[in-house]
Amino acid sequence: MSEAFQKKPFSGPVGSSSSPFPSAQEILRNNNETVPPPLDLETFEPADIEDIDFSRYTSPEFAQSEMDKIWCKVWQWACREEHIPEVGDYMVYDIGPYSVIVVRTEEDKIKGYYNACLHRGTRLCGFASEGSAEAFVCPYHGWSWHIDGRLKDIPSDWDFAHVQKETYALPEVQVDSWNGFVFINMDLEGPPLLDYLQVLPEHFVNWNLKDRYIATHIQKEIPCNWKAACEAFMENYHTRVTHPQLLSTSSEPSTQYDLFSDHVTRFYVLFGMQSPHLEEQLSEQGILDQMLVSDSSVLDQDVLKVPEDGTARRTLTKFMRDLFKNTYDMETSHLSDSEILDSIQYNLFPNMFLFTGLSLPMIYRFRPLGTDPHSSLFDLVFLAPVPRSGERPAPADIIHLGKEESFTTIKSMDQNMARIYDQDTGNLENQQLGFKTSKKPGMTLGNYQESRIRHFHKVIDKYFTK
Repeated sequence: MSEAFQKKPFSGPVGSSSSPFPSAQEILRNNNETVPPPLDLETFEPADIEDIDFSRYTSPEFAQSEMDKIWCKVWQWACREEHIPEVGDYMVYDIGPYSVIVVRTEEDKIKGYYNACLHRGTRLCGFASEGSAEAFVCPYHGWSWHIDGRLKDIPSDWDFAHVQKETYALPEVQVDSWNGFVFINMDLEGPPLLDYLQVLPEHFVNWNLKDRYIATHIQKEIPCNWKAACEAFMENYHTRVTHPQLLSTSSEPSTQYDLFSDHVTRFYVLFGMQSPHLEEQLSEQGILDQMLVSDSSVLDQDVLKVPEDGTARRTLTKFMRDLFKNTYDMETSHLSDSEILDSIQYNLFPNMFLFTGLSLPMIYRFRPLGTDPHSSLFDLVFLAPVPRSGERPAPADIIHLGKEESFTTIKSMDQNMARIYDQDTGNLENQQLGFKTSKKPGMTLGNYQESRIRHFHKVIDKYFTK
């Protein structure tokens, strides 16, 4: 058994001892539910209680330091393998002022190049563009490169006798893949991807995201700093006020928070039970009915009934197992009820969030939008299982939303879920405005429920001092 899975004595999350509510693991044990190794872990260390300065979200100088010290040094998810399935397929990944062409050069090889012509600097491919190419050709003067990065042609090459083809290959970035995701790292001296991922590969042994495809991809511009956007999804503390409609189906004060390493943190939320903060006590059937309303994956099914002495949680879990068996021929016996139903969300520093849920795993990505510290880009991706036929559908086209556009305008999206994201992004604009108007110079964080946010900033500081 690896160090990542060494059992720690269970005593409730450190730092939450003053909470009057049972923890997620206490609830599962009381329900006699199996807790798989990745979830049967608690890692928390009390941190200092200093405020986090608002200038970290508003200062152009701080944003520039992040670009130099973080974004140029970390592994970051650029695309999915299904975006570039054939040799010559490429996709452009943009981060701040930087742009990288990610291209499949061989059946089993992917490379990444800085998206700039070595003649006079013009971008070879457009912002966030994708397609298939036999060569990358500068639209200004026509210099071109093979997809493996070698210089192919210089128009009027008689005038460039000083240019040696072997030294004018496109500069590369590191590229590697994991679980169907393609990552890039501009630091050629940086660690291998598997080292950077730390505990993720071992935790995700039972959570195969490679055999999924992008069913929906939404990209929304948010008028806030990228860190504020990330932090909105690092804690469940906001749910009681921001998402009161969720209190009937999830126990938000029992959320477990884990700090595994510099690059990986997690929260773990139980579903199929109501919050103790909800005044009206629902029956098990009432809880199940509320869950069916909020889950588009089962809306078209016959109304489910909780059997006598049964629970909403077990009833819906059994239904989900049968649904995936019948629809996708997917075996789920190796997954616990918790892995079927609950919200298990990992953050890979700095900006990627992975949900492991069976029904519709979600992936988030937050990036600075250009060099403006007050703007960010939110990618919301829903992954669906590859159909029973084994034929992988093409990834969905990106749906773009502006700052003022609502997620509810997306007709293919469950409208209850769309309203939840509108609630989150509405908070973020108000928070960014508050950073600038506040007399108090920084934010005060909770010791446990907001521990991931404090940890996030400590890791940022570590990169600043490297």
